[in-house]
Amino acid sequence: MESNAEGAVYGALRRSILEFDAMPGERLSERGLERMLGASRTPIRAALIKLEAEGLTGREGRGWRVAPIDLTEVRAVMEYRETLEIGVTRLAVERATEAELRSLAEPLDTQYDVDDQAISLRDGSDFHRSLAQLSGNPFLRDAVASTLTRLARPRWLAVGSAASRARVRHDHREILDALLERDADRACALVSAHTRATQERLVGYLTEERARLRGRGLAIVES
Repeated sequence: MESNAEGAVYGALRRSILEFDAMPGERLSERGLERMLGASRTPIRAALIKLEAEGLTGREGRGWRVAPIDLTEVRAVMEYRETLEIGVTRLAVERATEAELRSLAEPLDTQYDVDDQAISLRDGSDFHRSLAQLSGNPFLRDAVASTLTRLARPRWLAVGSAASRARVRHDHREILDALLERDADRACALVSAHTRATQERLVGYLTEERARLRGRGLAIVES
């Protein structure tokens, strides 16, 4: 069982990576993390290992570093995510109640300011996590959550304009409408198109902006 200290260190270090306080490719010293987080080496090492399983850290010799953003991995994760979410969508059509499906509408109907990048990303991720939950399959739920973690940093960088964020919300609304109509084929086609458009946007942005992002200290690689 995870101790309180381990959970706190893991949470703090995870936020630091996802919010770019610790940059992609940055070397991590256990001793430096001890000073920064005010924690002992045991919970720090446990957190680094857990984050490694999430694709956010990696070993470098005898040390550690923040995982770089890997274009090859982004493509592979998006392909995997498309397959997962098509399966999730079919199961949600079969298993979710009307009330459960309608619960997905609340953030879509809220007229938040699409200029708020953090809220847009949070609500977008919540839509996909909630849809996975409605599949009734815990393995699919966890797998979708894992893909969202691995894509969190690329999505933050490539979130684009308010117009593109509004487009994502529109896509989610269309998917939900198809779910409410119990039209599994249409819902799956919309999920596939949405996922592929996201992949094109992420990879396109990271490829075009690779040199500039490297200049800001972000490691963008292609394995």
